[in-house]
Amino acid sequence: MIVLGVDPGITNMGLGVVEQVDDSLRDRASSVHPADKRQRLLYAGVITTKHSTPAPERIGKIYQAVLETVRTYKPQAIAVEEQFFYRQNELAYKVGWAMGAVLVVAAQHDLPVYGYGPPKVKQALVGYGHADKDQVAFMVRAVLGLKETPKPSHKADAIAIALTHCFFARLGQPSPV
Repeated sequence: MIVLGVDPGITNMGLGVVEQVDDSLRDRASSVHPADKRQRLLYAGVITTKHSTPAPERIGKIYQAVLETVRTYKPQAIAVEEQFFYRQNELAYKVGWAMGAVLVVAAQHDLPVYGYGPPKVKQALVGYGHADKDQVAFMVRAVLGLKETPKPSHKADAIAIALTHCFFARLGQPSPV
């Protein structure tokens, strides 16, 4: 299974593509060592837009980047971080624009979309729902066997969301949006 993780944002949107290796296939394949990781990173990036750019252009850029990522890596699911905005209405509104672009790509490619809040991501990766961002980033590095922690944080967050979906899908508990 290949999952596209999305850390939503209008100025910086993180994308992370992770492949979940099927344990039964992994154990039978003679060319794959049994100690290999269950997940591997295929791609991580950040889509950046400027405040001064008109909204349609910003959303168009996000749409094109997500579309290209889906076409290139052919994920079977998209996992997004569910955002919680209590008193930041303007920010929530603009992040909603960006999420609209992601949802359009999902609909065009008949991809299911799953959502995970920050506590669920932290619980899945660190084992503690109140872990800090550095702990989550460290676990992304450890789980994937990366030499360095992905930077900026938007990359690490997107990868963490994809890994969270892999974890909950394996348990049979994915969280549809």
